[in-house]
Amino acid sequence: MRIAIASDHAALDLKAELRDWLIEQGHEVADLGPDTADSVDYPDFGYKLANVVADGTAERGVALCGSGIGISMSVNRNPAMRCALVSEPLSAALAREHNDANCIAMGARLTGSDMAMACLEAFLTTEFAGGRHQRRVDKLSNPEI
Repeated sequence: MRIAIASDHAALDLKAELRDWLIEQGHEVADLGPDTADSVDYPDFGYKLANVVADGTAERGVALCGSGIGISMSVNRNPAMRCALVSEPLSAALAREHNDANCIAMGARLTGSDMAMACLEAFLTTEFAGGRHQRRVDKLSNPEI
């Protein structure tokens, strides 16, 4: 699977661990940065990640920041994105099964690397259930606000 991963400076180490783990699992990984621990703005990397997944360059995305909150908000500004903030494997699986999430977000200051890998595995191995969930997912990309 083609997976894009991005973070801010607070999640640089977790991003490197997850990137390497994904490659070991046989995935093609695009690391969208950052490359150093210098302070950066998470929206810049969230937007970049969203664009790569939305245009089909990557099939799924992994967004990381200190809490996971800010970067998930920035990813979700793109109407093609369904990024779920997760902290354990069940929420990662349900995000895929019920919401057809194409990206997950996690907080490096809140989620350790073993738990993050478990969340990522659940996210990547769970299929979208479709059926009654499809009409709800359709509404996420076409809101009638």
